[in-house]
Amino acid sequence: MIQLDTFSWILIFAIGAMAVNSLGIWIVYKNRSIADRSKEYVICFAAGVLIASPLIMALPEALDKNTNAGIAALGGFLFMYFINKAIKFSTHQKELAFGITALVGIGIHSFIDGIVYTVTFSVSTLVGLLAGTGLVVHEFAEGIITYTVLSKSGMPGKRAILYAFLTAALTTPIGALIAYPVIHHVHDLMLGGALGAVAGVLIYLSASHLLPEVGEHEQKHSYVAFLLGVGLAVFTMLSGNG
Repeated sequence: MIQLDTFSWILIFAIGAMAVNSLGIWIVYKNRSIADRSKEYVICFAAGVLIASPLIMALPEALDKNTNAGIAALGGFLFMYFINKAIKFSTHQKELAFGITALVGIGIHSFIDGIVYTVTFSVSTLVGLLAGTGLVVHEFAEGIITYTVLSKSGMPGKRAILYAFLTAALTTPIGALIAYPVIHHVHDLMLGGALGAVAGVLIYLSASHLLPEVGEHEQKHSYVAFLLGVGLAVFTMLSGNG
């Protein structure tokens, strides 16, 4: 494994997430058909990584630091659940209101992604790699979704690109950089709780957000992409332990 300090890993993944998100935005702007063909497979792969990594690595690490990390995981899951409910409740309005509300939700979600990078890499490089890989991969689909939502709300193409970048891509490194100075002053007990909450967020993202999205637009052999994501998480964990 490459020897880098914690901040370097966080920066690499946060900026990588921004770049992959931006790529999704650009591809759907230039060629909608390519984005539509690849999106479901990307989501499935990311879902596989994100459902496996908290269960086999992040949550056990959290419980090792804090025996109440399971409660924190439940809190993280419920937090994302009710945010999602609030967003969906608000989107029964006109198309423009739908676009704005979805934008707020995506912005919060992407900001939390940045915090996740900081928390996981602060616990260990392996935990960060497992969680970070799934998050970076799913950013491609998130970029596509963000641009599509803005376009459907009636926003012109180039303006939609700008707002999608500011909301879905740039917020991730901002979240990581804001969380980084704070995380060093956190006791191990609190860090375990934070990691537990992160595990809940990741499990929600995979099981309640990514997989249902795929279910609505099922593609042939998409389950293979899901299993490859799970396999990557398991392989990464076994390699790190070896």
